[in-house]
Amino acid sequence: MNTQESGTHEEKYDMSGARLALTLCVTKAREGSEVDLEALEGMFQYLGFKSIMKRDPTAQQFQEEMKKFQQVIDGWEEPVSCAFVVLMAHGDEGLLEGEDGEMVRLDDLFQVLNNRNCQALRAKPKVFIVQACRGEHRDLGETVGGDEVVMIADDSPQTIPTYTDTLHVYSTVEGYIAYRHDEEGSCFIQTLVKVFKDRKGSILELLTEVTRRMANKELLQEGRMRKVNPEIASTLRKRLYLQ
Repeated sequence: MNTQESGTHEEKYDMSGARLALTLCVTKAREGSEVDLEALEGMFQYLGFKSIMKRDPTAQQFQEEMKKFQQVIDGWEEPVSCAFVVLMAHGDEGLLEGEDGEMVRLDDLFQVLNNRNCQALRAKPKVFIVQACRGEHRDLGETVGGDEVVMIADDSPQTIPTYTDTLHVYSTVEGYIAYRHDEEGSCFIQTLVKVFKDRKGSILELLTEVTRRMANKELLQEGRMRKVNPEIASTLRKRLYLQ
């Protein structure tokens, strides 16, 4: 059965074209970052992405590298199906800290690839993965917890909004810190890579599994057990399958 023509199935993104990935990572004073970079490189290779990795960008270079990536995508010789951007650094809510200690706004980085600014990615999936603190709060966990499923309606208008087809995946929720092991890397990146390589399903299904696994973990920090979970914000209009 052709799922594109059936009203009983959700439409899928066409992933037959090029897959491009950019990773910008501040390793300075972030022990364990190299382990995460190695894991990400293996994941992108496994999933068929052409991957670019840049270490220790300044705040200005975060912006410059994003612009270069947009130009690479728009100049690609074949159709581009999907782009991944991984941003790893110290941070605060809505901000990333460059190698120089200056801050760059996440929204300024995200908008470089939106449907207005990157023509080759118009109506194509754009996935941003952010491994960074989003505040100073620490989660000790609660005795009883649950999860929430967000249903996203599919629509196929003649024109599309500027900010659709984008998925933002944060290593922690708003206002909270993110954790990273000096030798084993970050729980978030390592869990995400393992799930993306070992499991099949739509990307939102995979991210639900990442959240489930992270929610089950206990992280020891400052002599106390902590809890952490990622946060996902999606404007995807179709299912996105990487395998």
